Amino acid sequence: MNPPTRFDRTGNRKLKRAFFLASFAALHDPTSRAYYGRKRAEGKKHNAALICLARRRCDVLFAMLRTKTFHRAPETTAAA
Repeated sequence: MNPPTRFDRTGNRKLKRAFFLASFAALHDPTSRAYYGRKRAEGKKHNAALICLARRRCDVLFAMLRTKTFHRAPETTAAA
């Protein structure tokens, strides 16, 4: 089989949808919610802000695979 002659810019639709849905579900996480809120404050609409969050989560996953490390959530101090 010959490789494609031109670069496909659309990407893997199933993978994009999985990251989009994962970012939507991640809005319950305070860190993800804060990032989403910053993007909304920049003037982005809901879907655009979710896509930004999905890209950020994808970048974190790629960095974890590249460095062969696990994700460590930021440490929070318990309020007494």
